[in-house]
Amino acid sequence: MEVTGVARPSCCLYLSPGPHRPRLGRGSVLLPLAVPVNPSYDPPLARISSSSRRPPSTSAVHSVPDNQLRGSDSAEWAMQDFYSLRREVEVISGRVEEIRVAAGLQQLEKELMDLEAKASDTAFWDNRAQAQQTLSSLTDAKDKLRLLNEFKAQAEEAETVVALTEEMESIDASLLQEASGIIKDLNKALDRFELTELLSGPYDKESAVITISAGAGGTDAQDWADILLRMYVRWGEKQRYKVRVVEKSAGEEAGIKSATLEMEGRYAYGYISGEKGTHRIVRQSPFNAKGLRQTSFSGVEVMPLLPEDSLDVEIPEEDLDISFSRAGGKGGQNVNKVETAVRITHIPTGVTVRCTEERSQLQNKIKALSRLKAKLLVIAEEQRASEIKQIRGDAVKAEWGQQIRNYVFHPYKLVKDVRTGHETSDINSVMDGELEPFIKAYLKYKYSAVMSGNNDLS
Repeated sequence: MEVTGVARPSCCLYLSPGPHRPRLGRGSVLLPLAVPVNPSYDPPLARISSSSRRPPSTSAVHSVPDNQLRGSDSAEWAMQDFYSLRREVEVISGRVEEIRVAAGLQQLEKELMDLEAKASDTAFWDNRAQAQQTLSSLTDAKDKLRLLNEFKAQAEEAETVVALTEEMESIDASLLQEASGIIKDLNKALDRFELTELLSGPYDKESAVITISAGAGGTDAQDWADILLRMYVRWGEKQRYKVRVVEKSAGEEAGIKSATLEMEGRYAYGYISGEKGTHRIVRQSPFNAKGLRQTSFSGVEVMPLLPEDSLDVEIPEEDLDISFSRAGGKGGQNVNKVETAVRITHIPTGVTVRCTEERSQLQNKIKALSRLKAKLLVIAEEQRASEIKQIRGDAVKAEWGQQIRNYVFHPYKLVKDVRTGHETSDINSVMDGELEPFIKAYLKYKYSAVMSGNNDLS
């Protein structure tokens, strides 16, 4: 069979069977005119596919090597990454400058100089309480100024990477990756700084004590309390706080009846104080043979972990109801034999604390009294009472109608804070300690309420 046609420059002409052209046999293959046809050549059937019957584009003849194509694509993607990075650097630099201006950098530097002058005075330690307060303010001012300077230095470092990349003939992917990491870390640090600026309470800088108690719901509620305990432990570990479970009372079948954990770290109380209240869960009960939907509640109490010398509170003995009981856990031979556990109730308000982690009754009593004082101070500050005797009871009721947040596992997945309206469907991340969005939303809500003169934050 002869195949005739007119070849054109830079292209190949393919002929397909037509009314005036002889049909190709089953073993024939379409070839460009530039290649002579050998009628005796019969390629295997496996080489003939539907794609071989469609004429390829002109790039099939004058093709570019794959490595060159990959190189051009990589260069194009690198340029796009660079332009995106440059825009991110511009945004983050503007944000840093806004934060430095809003923080009152010049006023902060002047305040730091005044505090240093007071600390160097020869009569500085004549008033020990005032001296400690001055040193605390001095530390805060230094830390704040250091952070603001670090923000500027990191932004300038990212700008330097962008400037170097613009001067280079080719884009260095490692430099782009380094700058991207700087921006990511800087954004997180700026978010945390803005959250810290919303903390203005007298105890927000202190460590925290969290008490979790099972409420209405039976075994499901006890299991829910155990889940909340794990959630707060994971959150504290992600914040790099020193987290310690100091007391835990196991449930009859599963979970816990109550637990107390301490979080030692700066601003721990300020961040976690908004978790105080009743937490409600809706799920298919793992303790129900029929798998029915169950609603359970657990209460969360949060108080600052204050040093003993800062608790300048006098509580009359007649206002305290102190009882003792046997405690499990640490204690060696004293476990379940000696009444080392201490429970103290403030009679006028009904506020109660319990301490079991120490090995002696005296140590537990001292620690329980310190926690009671801290709790009363927080309640007095929240209710703006000038004296302890002016405050009213503020116990968390873990029951229906008192919840601050709902955790719905069934029939859909949703976590919603009823105070701020913030919600997410990623319930697994929340249970794994991802509480930052909820904490940030509550702090903004609290700040707005204070600015508007609304004192009811429950």
